[in-house]
Amino acid sequence: MSKRPLSGIRVIEISSGPMAAIGRQLAELGAHVTQIVSPNDTPGLIQAVERIGKTIEARDMASTDGQAHLKTALASTDILILDTTEVALDVNALAADYPDLIILALSPFGLTGCCKDWKLTEPVIHALSGELSRSGIPDREPLVPPDGVAWGCAASQAVYVTLLSYWNRIRNGGGNLIDFSVFEGASLTLDPGYGIAGSAAAGVPAHKQPWGRPEGRQRYPIIPCKDGYVRICVLAKRQWQSMFKFMGSPEQFADPQFEMLHIRFRDPDLIPAIAAFFADKTGDELEVEGEKRGIPIARVYKFEDAIHSVQIEDRNMFVRREILPGVSALTPNGALEINRVRMNATPPEETPRITYPCDLPKSERPFEGLRVLDMGVIVVGAETGRLLADQGAEVLKVENSTFADGMRQNKGDDLVSQTFAAGNRNKKGLGLNLRSQDGIEIFKDLVRQSDIVLSNFKAGTMESLGLSYDVLKQINPRIIVTDSSAFGPSGPWSPRMGYGPLVRASIGMCDLWRHEGEAEGFGDALTVHPDHLASRIGTIGVLSLLIQRAQSGEGGRVSVSQAETALNSFGAKAAQIDLASQGITTIPMGDEKDAPWGVYPTGGDDEWCAVTVQNETEWTALCKTMARDDLLNDPALATREGRLAQSDRIETALTDWLSQFDKAMDAANLLQQNGVPAGGMLRVMNIPEFAAFEDRDLFKMVTHPHIGEDFLQENAPARMSTIPEPKLNPAPLIGEHSRQIMADWLGLKEDKILALESEGVLETWQG
Repeated sequence: MSKRPLSGIRVIEISSGPMAAIGRQLAELGAHVTQIVSPNDTPGLIQAVERIGKTIEARDMASTDGQAHLKTALASTDILILDTTEVALDVNALAADYPDLIILALSPFGLTGCCKDWKLTEPVIHALSGELSRSGIPDREPLVPPDGVAWGCAASQAVYVTLLSYWNRIRNGGGNLIDFSVFEGASLTLDPGYGIAGSAAAGVPAHKQPWGRPEGRQRYPIIPCKDGYVRICVLAKRQWQSMFKFMGSPEQFADPQFEMLHIRFRDPDLIPAIAAFFADKTGDELEVEGEKRGIPIARVYKFEDAIHSVQIEDRNMFVRREILPGVSALTPNGALEINRVRMNATPPEETPRITYPCDLPKSERPFEGLRVLDMGVIVVGAETGRLLADQGAEVLKVENSTFADGMRQNKGDDLVSQTFAAGNRNKKGLGLNLRSQDGIEIFKDLVRQSDIVLSNFKAGTMESLGLSYDVLKQINPRIIVTDSSAFGPSGPWSPRMGYGPLVRASIGMCDLWRHEGEAEGFGDALTVHPDHLASRIGTIGVLSLLIQRAQSGEGGRVSVSQAETALNSFGAKAAQIDLASQGITTIPMGDEKDAPWGVYPTGGDDEWCAVTVQNETEWTALCKTMARDDLLNDPALATREGRLAQSDRIETALTDWLSQFDKAMDAANLLQQNGVPAGGMLRVMNIPEFAAFEDRDLFKMVTHPHIGEDFLQENAPARMSTIPEPKLNPAPLIGEHSRQIMADWLGLKEDKILALESEGVLETWQG
């Protein structure tokens, strides 16, 4: 049996841009991926990195011979990844001709809907998804997140729905046509406005934030120190108490009210006082002291230093390999470990194609009949379990009032917050005391009945409970266990507390996400990342092991480093930096940026429009839309190089034209109609009204018995021909289903259940 769970799966990929990361991730997991590229293709760094581990074929897919070859090859293929903007193939006809084929049909905004012909770039994604309105410093121009992050998120969502479809084929037979909108995939995986929010939000959903771009830097402040910057995430009461003592217990902050998060956030003197205390201490000293005292503190690394940090090098996250003839550079080494083996892109294995058996009955949804013990907390934990529950798994959220999920905090009067409900829908609530031996024994009994155990504690926590993977595997050899942590299960940083903002600081992402030239212009404070991304990567691991288990009968262990899931999106940048250190600066990135490229003000109040030009055709369309033939006919602007050299002049002309529009979306609509990638900056509260979302039912209005108003939640992860939309059952209260679970899963009688309650082992909700 191969160590790579997808060995024996055949994939053809026709996609040459950044979404070719889909094929790379499948290749890392063992699939044999053949990427078809144009005969005259000249790859840049993005393309070179995304080809690692694949077989590359050069064919003209517009020719009769190319299409005939594809149709022959599809007869022995499991998955087709097709960028519909590159090759005009009738995907519905392909689905009819190859009924067992999984077809991932990629398009910017989906194959249907009024925006299906719109063009997409990363700034446009960030503007239309609501991400841009939460990025940057208030009263400044909004800050476009770093290149690569949106594509990386969309690619992982695509891998998830592809493997979900393949598992459904094993389970129920037949293929699946996936109408995958790259825009939707990025919107749902980067930081969805109607998904579960970070713990610092205290249960307040993003759409209820003020209209303007609110100040959020006090949530996860970045503070100067002796040799740079550090970020702190002092959220819990005990963390504040430790910080207070570390600072020498200053009388100014001795009031017990400072133990409340919102009081600390509002105090104008606290952050300056911490900065004064940190001023004579190095980042390394503060990290060590923070780890010793239980205070979440992380140095803010520059990206070029982060990829060589002791943790990243110890974990072998980047390796130097040949990416172009005679050219070697540091590239990502995979973002997932399975059974303690890193899933990295190695040369394709020549393994026979495998047909997987399945002993589960046919079902409406792919995961029906699977049982999951969900010990996950906050965003990563919630989302991993939710992705399984949405597709039919019976997911038990295991917690108790003493150690409740931190996402249960809520400023309002409702028993459940809207953000908690978004991340924990379709689950059942089990209140179980795992600090008691009886609670541990009950958990082990549940493991015997389960398929999957989810956790996302810092390294060593499950072992401290006596619930290591080796113990669980001995109880149930078919069990699949995930452990997700900030920095992974090994390396010098593995014991550190895992908060997304600290991860972003440690991997150089904060340094990339800042206003250029501003010493303290960091702009990622209101973003929840890489939490949602890490949950997709963890679920991809679970799906891979389910697929392998269908053949082997054995489970396995999935280990996710949240830091590495984020770094996996920046492979081309890491390669570029490494090549520059070798004196090689002539290889282009391959992302076809032109001028203009950015976010520009319109005539309305804090109304901004992302406008990007990628090529000559779009430059012509922009000039025609603005009625600026003078720019179009200027020889100095006839080439990309000329336009980049005079980008200030072009941006001035664009801003003058945009000033006539009060609403940025009016300008964006006109530009898109004329073939120019553009998007108005939407606030989260506006995005459900955006036609691309509304036409394709990306959101559903739901009710919850313990929330006083109806509210929106995301719907399906993609449009799929053979997998229905998820049910939207309400998220549970702590212990809401404890009695039912004890009776149904373990066959316990009422007197035994009552005894466990009286002994404090079992917790039930009494409504």
